[in-house]
This record gives sequence, structure tokens and C-alpha cells, in this order.
Amino acid sequence: MAIRVLVTGGAGYIGSHACKALARAGFEPVVFDNFSTGWKAAVKWGPLVQGDLMDRAGIDAALAEYQPEAVMHFAALSLVGESMKDPGLYWRVNVGGALNLLEACATAGVKNFVFSSTCATYGDQDGVLLTEETPQRPINAYGGSKLAIEQMLRDFGVSAGISHVIFRYFNVAGADPDGETGEQHVPETHLIPLMLDAVAGKRPALTVFGTDYPTRDGTCVRDYVHVSDLADAHVLGLKRLLDGQGNGVFCLGTGNGFSVREVIEASRLVTNREVPIVIGGRRAGDAAALVSSSTHAIEELGWEPQRSTLRQMIGDAWAWAQRPGFEK
Repeated sequence: MAIRVLVTGGAGYIGSHACKALARAGFEPVVFDNFSTGWKAAVKWGPLVQGDLMDRAGIDAALAEYQPEAVMHFAALSLVGESMKDPGLYWRVNVGGALNLLEACATAGVKNFVFSSTCATYGDQDGVLLTEETPQRPINAYGGSKLAIEQMLRDFGVSAGISHVIFRYFNVAGADPDGETGEQHVPETHLIPLMLDAVAGKRPALTVFGTDYPTRDGTCVRDYVHVSDLADAHVLGLKRLLDGQGNGVFCLGTGNGFSVREVIEASRLVTNREVPIVIGGRRAGDAAALVSSSTHAIEELGWEPQRSTLRQMIGDAWAWAQRPGFEK
């Protein structure tokens, strides 16, 4: 039998790509999702459990039924602006849900845990190439909640022997090259799909939030990584745990940051269409620049990103945008 992996949030954007990568690598992904943001049509590579991480009994039942060897944890609230307006929601859902999950794993004897963290745990550190050793100083409740879960993982490692791999990344982009899954949020908040919607006439214009940041052109700078490359890294992290190589923390990025204006220009070159824009003010909680090294992941995991060029990510996202997408 294939090794089973419980994938929380497996019906979402990153989770569904991870499920495909797991299945391709010979694992059986078991999706655990409440469909608050995920899509049932994105569950294609293994069984589905419709459940909520706030329901401890539901987690216990899923672990008892499928007896996975590992958990891959993606499920979380992830909107920076929302986390600034309602921090209690993020601490309650993200941290409370992860606590339920970790306690259930400890009780069930699940010893391997791959966690989807974020470069938002670092806060605003303009001009610094983020590495695993960079001090973490989150400036919003989203990043704070993820940092708290990282600490919980270390504590549960000591108390329950749960080994973990933590991945910190920021702007995930692109779509499955085969067109089987892609990025589709309601509401959409990510730059590239919002931009492509504006290009396609699905929204009047792209709003650029802030043009007075201390960056080369005044707009925010971010490091983008292709979602399929990211999914491959999670599989490598899982294999590391199953091989008994111990805990690990890995940043995933390209080491190259692109400003909002540079992403807009790349879109024009890929789609051969202009991007209609309007200028807005800064959003609370947005860092000026976040650029992540991936040297450690390349050296320790053997990770080799294949599609993480800006043009490729926009091209794959544009191809996905031409498809009908998912329906609930």
C-alpha cells in the first residue's frame, strides 16, 4: 500500500498542487478540508474527509480511519489585511486549529509533520536576504500565528516525538502546467491573478497598493516561487522525515525580488496586453520587501526549482485563467 499523508487544506491552491505531487511520488494524499476556501473539484488524487481543524473529534476520526504516516499542514487563514483588522480570528483559527491537529497527532502516534509557514514571520526587513537564521519579527497577526505554530512544533517534538519540516515562503504563483488545478480564491487577493483578471477584463483595473515604499520604484518587492516547485519541495521534506533525517527549517524562494511594477511589465510581455491600473494607498501590515534565499533547501533537500521564473509563473497562471476553473 502507498504511504498515506493527511493533507489539511488539500482542496486549496497550494494543497491541491501538493496532493498531485504526492500522488506522482507514490504517496496517497488524504485531503482534510472544510471548504471555506477550497474546492471539491480540486480533490483528484486521493480520498476526501470534509472536516474542520476546530473540531478535534473530527481530526481524531480521520487519523483513526486512514492511519497516515505523516501530516502535511496547509489549512490556515492567510489574508494579511484581515489579520490586521481581526487578529483574534487568526490566533483562534490558525493557532487553535494547529494545536488541535498536533494534539491529535500526538495521541494517534503520527510522528511526521510538514508545515506550511511563511516569510511573513520575518516582518519588514528591507534589503535583507531572508535565511533560516534571520530573526523573526512578524508585523501582522498572520505572521505571528504562523510563528507560534513553529514554536508549538518544537515543543511537540520534545513532548511527543513529532519530527517536523517547516517551509517558509512568501508569494506563491503559477498553476499546474497540465491545467489540472490552479489558483482560484474568493475573494482573490493575490497580485498575479488579480492582474490577469484586469488584463482579461474580468475586473476594471489592478490596484497598486502604495508607490512610496523604500524600493527601487516605490512599489513592494516580493520573491515569487512557482506553486509546482513549492509542492515538490514539500514532497522532498516529507521524504527527509520518513528517512529519519530529523527536523529541518527551509526558506523557499529564488533569491530575486520583483516589484509590483516589474510584475506588471512582465505580464505585458507574456500576454501582449496592457494592464489597467489604479494607484491606492499602502495596506496595513505590508512589508516593503521580502526576498528569500533557498540555498539551504537546494543543498540539504536537493530541491531544484524548474518553473520559478517570473515569465513562466505568469504564463502558467495565464493559461489557467483561460480555463473555466472550479465550481463549488
